[in-house]
Amino acid sequence: MKHTTIRHTVLAVALATLGLGLSAQAPSQEDIIRKNLKERLPKIEKIDEITKSPMPGIYEVRVNETEILYTDAEGNYLIQGALIDTKQRRNLTEERMEKLTAVDFKTLPLKDAFVIVRGDGKRKMAVFEDPNCGYCKRFERDLQKVDNVTVYMFLYPILGASSVERSKNIWCAKDQKKAWADWMVRDIDVPAATCDSAAVTRNVEMGRKYKITGTPTLIFQDGTRVPGAINPQQVEKFLTAAK
Repeated sequence: MKHTTIRHTVLAVALATLGLGLSAQAPSQEDIIRKNLKERLPKIEKIDEITKSPMPGIYEVRVNETEILYTDAEGNYLIQGALIDTKQRRNLTEERMEKLTAVDFKTLPLKDAFVIVRGDGKRKMAVFEDPNCGYCKRFERDLQKVDNVTVYMFLYPILGASSVERSKNIWCAKDQKKAWADWMVRDIDVPAATCDSAAVTRNVEMGRKYKITGTPTLIFQDGTRVPGAINPQQVEKFLTAAK
């Protein structure tokens, strides 16, 4: 009886130990990276996501919603920069950023833009521009050549106080489209005007959220985002592809 009792006790302990072993899961690679980075780099307040990158042994660390960093499997090293696929000649970091900062055209607050319609207006695009931006002026003059389009113009003053003041004057003008064209195309300054110009402030806040750092920035109906001044032929190409 004693031997039987001892065997039962040993078996019970073994099973209990096995159960504990099965229930106690080893920390995942993501947990290890997250823990080490938080301990060693307290300035990183929040890590949004950690995933394997296309490069073996390297993990993508996403912070501040759209910022991309890279690290090894234990968070011992941190890399800031672009990950390039040399075989396919692709900037993988840039492609990832484009996905993270993509803007759904349907979600744009169009009430905070004024509308310019040319021709039948069937094709649509949104443009973020600073009235003091020289590239924007060049782009606006080229955009006059594009027909059958509706342009949602978001005033986006990011070049200083003068840009903010001029944007508010344009927004508060009796004829926003004329005031905009006078200044951007004909170099006729906009008279001072006052009204509820909170839309201009909201545009800047939205632009920061979507990481719009330069003007002009174009957004087409299919979500394609194009930074910088492009010529009318390129605009036509994107409008056709978006349709």
